Amino acid sequence: MQNYPITKMKDFSKDQIDLIHRLEDLCKTFDCSSLRVGLESLKEIDGDEAFLCHAGNQIIGFLSWYTSDGKEANINGMVHPDYRRQGIFRGLLDHALSDMQAHSIETYRFRIPSNSEPGMECIQHLGADFATSEFTMMLNHRQAAVSLHLVHSIDLRLEQAADFEFMVSCSSQAFGDSESWTRSYLTRTSGPERITYIALKNMIPVGMIRINYLATDLAVIHDFCVLPAYQGKGLGGEILSAVVKLLLAQKNVRVRLGVVTHNRRALDLYQRAGFEISAESHYYVIRATKSNRYSKLPK
Repeated sequence: MQNYPITKMKDFSKDQIDLIHRLEDLCKTFDCSSLRVGLESLKEIDGDEAFLCHAGNQIIGFLSWYTSDGKEANINGMVHPDYRRQGIFRGLLDHALSDMQAHSIETYRFRIPSNSEPGMECIQHLGADFATSEFTMMLNHRQAAVSLHLVHSIDLRLEQAADFEFMVSCSSQAFGDSESWTRSYLTRTSGPERITYIALKNMIPVGMIRINYLATDLAVIHDFCVLPAYQGKGLGGEILSAVVKLLLAQKNVRVRLGVVTHNRRALDLYQRAGFEISAESHYYVIRATKSNRYSKLPK
């Protein structure tokens, strides 16, 4: 078996990103899958960590990871169809796992397109446990325009420093996470590219929604929640509609979000707002306790 060199990505130029993009397109076409490895998050400052495998001047393998909470790493990867079953993904993963161990990562979380047969075979070989499935949804601008006639009883304003504890409370209550984890997560995911809106009902904060501008033409909606005491009153639809209106005013911005497949209530809400399902991903996890940090992962 030939060994191909693996290096940590340090060149984030457009030419380099384009080469990785070509590999992504090739894998998507060959596998007839909805592969998405998060190329928009590859940047020199505050971007994902990434590793490349080369055959000569050609990139034949790619793996990236990032963490939002300092405990769980989200992993994306791909291997050129002509170079599979040669240990390339395992080599990439070994390099990344060493990197993640240095950051005290506790859980490795893999995103696999539901329609990727090679991806499913690989994750089964690793012995990862299934966690959840998620739909990726994209905003259909024409359909979204239909919902903008809603009369809103809520107001949106940009996050202020004094809102942080409300954000912790709202998010932890809505999603069931501990306040300590939520406080750490919100701190780690703050930055100029991420905007938070606070939703007000009669001047009282009742919900929040965040927008992450991964690129100048791509906005990702996430951390959208309403305090449990105000749920079931139609406020979620009003908040989403108001944010969509703001995003539509930005003309050529693509808008994306994710929703777990079994959350039918949220799925219906997003579809009414003009979002359409574009892909489905399965998420699998390996705990550090199970893999002894990574040494027991199968070769």
